[in-house]
Amino acid sequence: MKILRLPLFICLFTTLILSAQTKQITLNEIWDGTFSTKRMDVLHSMKNGQQYSVLNFDRNTRSTSIDIYDYKTLKKIKTLVNSSSINELNYFTDYTFSQDESKIILATNEESIYRRSTLGNYYVFDTNDKSITLISENRIQEPTFSPDGTKVAYGFENNLYIKDLITGGTTQITFDGEKNKIINGITDWVYEEEFAFVRAFEWNADSNKIAFIRFDETDVPEFSMDIYGTGLYQTQQVFKYPKAGEKNAVVSLHIYHLDTNKTIPVDVEKAYSDFYIPRIKWTNNPDILSAQYMNRHQNELDLWLINAETNTSNLALAEKDDAYISVTDNLTFLEDNSFIWTSEKDGYNHIYHYSKDGELINQVTKGNWEVTNYYGYNEKSNRIFYQSVENGSINRDVYSIKLNGRNKTRLTKSEGTNNASFSADFSYFINTFSSATTPPEYTLNSASSGNLIKSIKDNDVLSKKLSDYKTSKKEFSTINVNGNDLNMWMIKPADFDASKQYPLLMYQYSGPGSQQVANRWNNSNDYWYQHLAQQGYIIACVDGRGTGFKGAKFKKVTQNELGKYEVEDQIEAAKQLGALPYIDASRIGIWGWSYGGFMSSNALFKGNDVFKMAIAVAPVTSWRFYDTIYTERYMTTPQENPSGYDDNSPINHVNKLKGDYLLIHGSADDNVHLQNTMRLAEALIQADKPFEWAVYPDDNHSIYGGNTRLHLYKKMTTFINSKLGDKREKSKVNEVKKAEIKG
Repeated sequence: MKILRLPLFICLFTTLILSAQTKQITLNEIWDGTFSTKRMDVLHSMKNGQQYSVLNFDRNTRSTSIDIYDYKTLKKIKTLVNSSSINELNYFTDYTFSQDESKIILATNEESIYRRSTLGNYYVFDTNDKSITLISENRIQEPTFSPDGTKVAYGFENNLYIKDLITGGTTQITFDGEKNKIINGITDWVYEEEFAFVRAFEWNADSNKIAFIRFDETDVPEFSMDIYGTGLYQTQQVFKYPKAGEKNAVVSLHIYHLDTNKTIPVDVEKAYSDFYIPRIKWTNNPDILSAQYMNRHQNELDLWLINAETNTSNLALAEKDDAYISVTDNLTFLEDNSFIWTSEKDGYNHIYHYSKDGELINQVTKGNWEVTNYYGYNEKSNRIFYQSVENGSINRDVYSIKLNGRNKTRLTKSEGTNNASFSADFSYFINTFSSATTPPEYTLNSASSGNLIKSIKDNDVLSKKLSDYKTSKKEFSTINVNGNDLNMWMIKPADFDASKQYPLLMYQYSGPGSQQVANRWNNSNDYWYQHLAQQGYIIACVDGRGTGFKGAKFKKVTQNELGKYEVEDQIEAAKQLGALPYIDASRIGIWGWSYGGFMSSNALFKGNDVFKMAIAVAPVTSWRFYDTIYTERYMTTPQENPSGYDDNSPINHVNKLKGDYLLIHGSADDNVHLQNTMRLAEALIQADKPFEWAVYPDDNHSIYGGNTRLHLYKKMTTFINSKLGDKREKSKVNEVKKAEIKG
């Protein structure tokens, strides 16, 4: 009897294991939080360097708190503030410390305006006497402490104000702000989107001056969007949006002196009249302001040092490039006012050290690889901390190096994506690590050696949960296309059989400097690809020419020809993949979002002998419709480069469409306007080309909210199944659809 029971037990155990590993990932699970990861939210290193703060949310009490933890022990020391003990607000969603950390700005009732900008109600909490002060009865923008913590500057209705926390009084410092005309201290739409900042004002170190940028939008053309809502009549959102070749806002730099209550305009001797001011920053000298000026083509970048007392300026640094220059966020002034700068001037993004007069002291990092993040400089150890792709362009590691470029140390050990958050004194860092096989884990590490001190948080529960599902490995490789070794990943069905043939779905984004082939943990799309792999698809992604982290030459080859070389690479990659014995060359599809939608459209039209279907979500269909800063950076203006704009516009290639095409857009997309899809749809109609399309009412560029994202991916999945699915697998597809509906 014992001999008979043992095999039976093994058989039952094996059956349980196999069944546990064959659960199917459903579309509902992807967007209902089933596979969400644990995170550390709004971490701030306290100035003592030994503690950090975290924003925590208590689901039971529906309250938020700022909790202080010890780096060395990772134990919670105290709760600095809890919304449950404050009568004036039920919760807060963000926080900012004053420089001495005695006061905190708490944000509540925040409402998004565009991608980065918000309106909200803000309070100042005093950690000493536990008092709370409402900064303004109005919903305001970008409240910012003065360095001495006695004042808060903010924007309201396109003007700047200062709240005195000692007297309680408020001073208005600009008066000409007007919607769609003049903005003071807050960026316009195109600066916010393309230069990636909202607050266009800065306090000096002595808290007695504020530098700010003024935007005169008067002559910028307006764009309007219908907002359908739930009322009987639609409303309109009207805003200034400069399309390629059109007028930009006229920008000017000003310095407000609190001592005299006067605003002084700043002027520098530029070699160009049409310009941008993408960054301003005070030096350690409270009278010296730095400002980056850039010509409209964005291939000249000048760093000016401006004396606020004498209103004189000095050109400290000037860079030029045949294509374009990327604005740096890494300008760091040292105690002697020498400065650290990052630049691609040697062909790769690296760190440089300049004297206060702009003389090059030395190039700190060198090599055929890119610095991808700059964390800061520690005066005590004389070391710079940075992230780079030295260990392969799909990976990220954290390093330290002496200011003179010597004694480089790799601080992270695991291959994948590492990102650091350093303590204020650079004695510790919290490393966030993930890879294609490891969900995010947070660890405390020594900043001198990189050695692990303690584990803080992991996602082992998610890993265990995923072990119950039938998933496939993301395989990384390179593919030689048009003379270049391009990074690629591929996902095959878990039960892959090389003797069979599978349909192929390709995904790409392809925009300048972007990267989709990276060794990091899943996002929602990755789970969708696993879902498709379960249905018998192979999914692949290729980063073609123009993408990032492989040097300036590789990235900038697409200059003046967006959509030419990138599309050629996707078509050729598809041909090569289609030649593999296990891929059915007659069933190859491609999809993408935004720039990726522009690409997938062109790939289907120009590669009509390769691709059977394409999905384009929120695509640019002509760069003539997109904004000045982004488009002209890569294309100059349409007046200067009409063929570059038109030769690669999907609108001008609709007559080549042979396959199946699904076009999707949100009607309230303030970024890539619905105009793009409407003009392409009209061109398809006039060319008598059949296509499918969907417009999501009042959704922006991200197309999300409520049931929207799930509906979108169900639509795309159904389209893929109907166009690429094997007819012999129809019954299987129908069963999956039934399961989705039931779920």
